[in-house]
Formats: sequence, structure tokens, C-alpha cells
Amino acid sequence: MNVKIIAISAGLGLLLSLGACKKKEEPQAPVTPPTPVTQMPHDVMTPKGETQVVVPDIVKGKWKAVKIEILDKTTNQAQEVTIALNSEYTIPNSSIKIKIGEFLPDFKMDGMTITSISNNPNNPAVQIFVFDGDKQIFKGWLYAKFPTIHPFQHDKYGLKLIEGIKAG
Repeated sequence: MNVKIIAISAGLGLLLSLGACKKKEEPQAPVTPPTPVTQMPHDVMTPKGETQVVVPDIVKGKWKAVKIEILDKTTNQAQEVTIALNSEYTIPNSSIKIKIGEFLPDFKMDGMTITSISNNPNNPAVQIFVFDGDKQIFKGWLYAKFPTIHPFQHDKYGLKLIEGIKAG
């Protein structure tokens, strides 16, 4: 009988000592990878209202045109055209007219303001308006390094910004 009591006591003591030595682990929140910082327009939530394009003094007058690739999707033929800033270009044998707005070599959107943070072509973008006859069918930006962000959607034509052309 003494042997049973000693064995039970030793077993309980062993269980208690193992339980007491076990390290308590704090519950941990799941690890979330850090979100990369980007200046891409699709990552920016814009408040309702009209955005304002601000061309800073370091950029004004430094760029004269843009080179755009026009892809005819029916023939899979692409042509590059140079279009002066703030001018229009009509795609030959079509009713599609491209109006070029401002060129920003280092595009950045901050709230309701669109601007360039430098004169270096780090994130080149051009503002365009596309018309089919007199009807505007697209208003937006083409991005040289990110051509699939908010692209011009059309059955026959694709537009892609190749580069900005410096003045003088």
C-alpha cells in the first residue's frame, strides 16, 4: 500500500513539475507582410470631385511632345507617332482623334492633385482624351512603365506611351 501511495505521489509530482516548467506562449496575431509603397494610380483612393493637374516649374517648358504607339488590333500592326503636347492627332483612315494634354515625367497623385515630383522620367505619364468623331470615349493617363494601368479600351486600337520628347 505504501508503494502505491509513493508511486501515485511521484507520478503526480512529475506531472505537476512538467506542467510548471512548460513555457506559456502568448497568442500571436497572424504575420502580415508589409505593403509595398508605390506611386501607382490604381493604389490611390481619390475623393469625389475634379482632380487638378499641376505642372511644376521644374517641368514646364522642358518637354515638347510624346511618342505614342498605336496598335491596330485587327492587323496587329503597330506604328509609333510623335504628337506635340496640347495638340491633336487623328489616326489615319479612322474617326479616332487623340488629344494630348500634359506630360509629367515623374507622375505622382496626391489626393486631388496630379503632379510630377521631378523632371526625371522615373514614372512618365501623359494625359490623353480620345474622341470617336465628336464623342469623347476616353479621358485618362497613359503610363510608359505601367501600360496596363487604366489603359485605353477600344475594339480596334490600343494606345501606349513610349516616352516623352524633351524640348530643345
